[in-house]
This record gives sequence, C-alpha cells and structure tokens, in this order.
Amino acid sequence: MKAFFSFLLFISISIQMTAQDLPYREIPEASDSFTAGGVASRMIDGLGFRYYWATEGLTAKDLSYKPGEDARSTEETLDHILGLSQVILNATTNTPNGGDQPKMTFAEKRAKTLQNLKKAGDALRNKKDLSEFKIIFGDKKFPFWNAINGPIADALWHCGQIVSFRRSSGNPFPKGISVFTGKVRK
Repeated sequence: MKAFFSFLLFISISIQMTAQDLPYREIPEASDSFTAGGVASRMIDGLGFRYYWATEGLTAKDLSYKPGEDARSTEETLDHILGLSQVILNATTNTPNGGDQPKMTFAEKRAKTLQNLKKAGDALRNKKDLSEFKIIFGDKKFPFWNAINGPIADALWHCGQIVSFRRSSGNPFPKGISVFTGKVRK
C-alpha cells in the first residue's frame, strides 16, 4: 500500500512539473518595436495564453461536454484547435499541411498545441517581412495573411467556446487570469 501511495505522489509531482514546463502560463514580454513578425507572434502568444488557461484544469466531464446534439464536444474542439496550431506552425516553415495527428491523451494534445504555438510565435518574432511564409494545402499556396484571418482567428474563436463549455459543465475559467495583461494576478 505504501508503494502505491508513493507511486501516486510521483505521478502527481510529475504532472505538476510537466504543467509548469508548458509555455504560455503567462504571455512573453512584448517587443519594444512593432514589426510584422512581432505583431503576428504577439497574436499567437495571446492565443497561447488564452488556450493555456481555457484548458487548465479541464476534467473528463468537461472534455465530454457538448452543448447540443449537432455540436462538437469540448475534446473534439480541442482536437480542432490542435490541427489549427499545426497549420499555424507549418506556415512558419512552409511545410505542406495534411495527414492525421497520432492518438493522444488530453494532456499530450494540450502540450502539443502549446508547443506548436510557441514554436510558431518564436519563428515569427523577429521577422520584418512575412511574405516568405505560406500556408500550403496540396498544390495551393496562400500568403501569411490567410494565417491571421484563418487558423489564428479560428483558434481564438474556439478558445472562447472552450471557456463557455467549461462554464456550462460546472468548471468556470480560473480566477485571477488577466487576458488584457497576459499575467496571472496574485
């Protein structure tokens, strides 16, 4: 029995350490200058911060919540955001989109989404010109403009859904989170 409790303690500490290592618990400091890359990366950072806190502490009940018969569940919405984060990241490396994500746990999906956003934000942060970056679907290439009004805006939209869904399933957004400043109030 003692070994079992030791194991549970180890798992609990491991999960807490992993959660602390995830990006976007707070939004990174803003750049001193306004460039195309700086603005795009800040939009992605804002998305990462909102996603971090929209998904922090979700339960199995939250993940299975569906507001209606024809709606996506919270977990299906998270799968969609993961796919959008991959499109955003792929745009920063001119990598064609396609293929399925491997099967993952909620914690793995959450970490992968946050890591995708962090990599994308970092890739853009110091760029002055974003015309080199394309969203590629098959033989079609779209300018980075489409990343802004497409997957970035769409993922922000869906983060709002997650917050609404979690409220509806009885698990409101954590207190003390300022989406305006990108900080956790103490």
